Amino acid sequence: MWLVEAVFIGRLSAAALGGVGFALQIILLTITLLLTFVMGAIILINRHLGSNDRWGANHILGQTMMSGFIFSILIGLIWYFGSPTLFRIIREQELMNTGASYISGINSGIQYLKIISLFAPIIITNFLAVSMIRGAGDTHLSMIINITMNITNIFLTPLFIYGLFGIPRLEVRGAAIAVGISHTLGFLITLISLRRPTSTLFLSIHELTTPNWMSIKRLFKLGIPTTVEQLVWSIGQVIVTGYVAWIGITALAVHQILLRIQGVLSMCYMGFGFTAMTHMGKNIGANEHLTAESMGKMTHRIAFLFVLCILVLMIVFSAPLLHLFIRREDAIIADFRFRALFIIFSLVQVPKAMNTVIAGSLRGAGDIQWIMWVNTFAVLILEIGFNWIGTFVFQWALLGIWSVQGLDELVKSMINYLRFRRGKWKLIRI
Repeated sequence: MWLVEAVFIGRLSAAALGGVGFALQIILLTITLLLTFVMGAIILINRHLGSNDRWGANHILGQTMMSGFIFSILIGLIWYFGSPTLFRIIREQELMNTGASYISGINSGIQYLKIISLFAPIIITNFLAVSMIRGAGDTHLSMIINITMNITNIFLTPLFIYGLFGIPRLEVRGAAIAVGISHTLGFLITLISLRRPTSTLFLSIHELTTPNWMSIKRLFKLGIPTTVEQLVWSIGQVIVTGYVAWIGITALAVHQILLRIQGVLSMCYMGFGFTAMTHMGKNIGANEHLTAESMGKMTHRIAFLFVLCILVLMIVFSAPLLHLFIRREDAIIADFRFRALFIIFSLVQVPKAMNTVIAGSLRGAGDIQWIMWVNTFAVLILEIGFNWIGTFVFQWALLGIWSVQGLDELVKSMINYLRFRRGKWKLIRI
């Protein structure tokens, strides 16, 4: 959805695209904070569903949506009134000209974020609800909701931006309105689905309107480690990108290409990770620890075979894949170091996929503090520390950056696998 929107906004001006892109970074950072609610709720819901306690699962659903709605009002106010301050970081004086057609990136970002803030309660509450639906195993419903939102947004975005078929030309404001309308439609579908008695999760009005502070406290206790973990990882990636930018603009461009490819592949790994987490939580909730361990191992094997196929395909079809991003006539394609880099990048995907799935099993068991500490130390020591030494002392360049990332994923996957095999997760009580 964000990719399609960027294509349309980019046709207005590069400054507008930059301003909206900065607004999107603010939105995505906020979503990372919401993992506090999401992860804690998913773990508790699966435990209740596994023990056939449907009321308990519905109780957690209602409490999470209520907490998220209250939290979203605060977020909306910060987005609306704080946007002028947040966008002061952008400098565009050197881009301004005397032409009346110039579109300010700062103004574009502020307009976009302010309109999105009006839909914040709907967008954030729906994000939480769909995440819990997916985490409970009803991935078919979550897929339908997201596809509906995406198709609606793709249809409305050009109409509102360019003013087609008699609709006023709204430019960046139109893009934000299209996002708000598409998420509102998705929210309505979510509510209707959750109110069906036959749905996996049922939204009780009583649970939605009656706060239970003990349940909310449990949500925060289970969710905060995941939020800390994701924030540390995000900060680490920003720092590493800074290292790459210091190497040079060509290295930065290549690095961004590899990150985009890995981003798509990571969606597949996350699918297996959610599978592992859901099965683990439900089986532990049913006191079927042997079944939970067996299902975890099976999911790990399936993910390993999947990523091996991905590895072979990436190496065999490396040239056509890279030509999607780099022109054939560019000399970088023939550069031996770049080919070696792509092989390293392909190999990194094996431990990355395995770590995602194994960590999913541990999260489903409630072993989230372990995951937080492992990732925190890995980011500080390997991603930030080793990469700094490799970049500024030994001049390893981009090949060293991705080699260290491979080492990072390999170490984490091995440590987490040993943790899973030792079975200490069986003793965790939440």
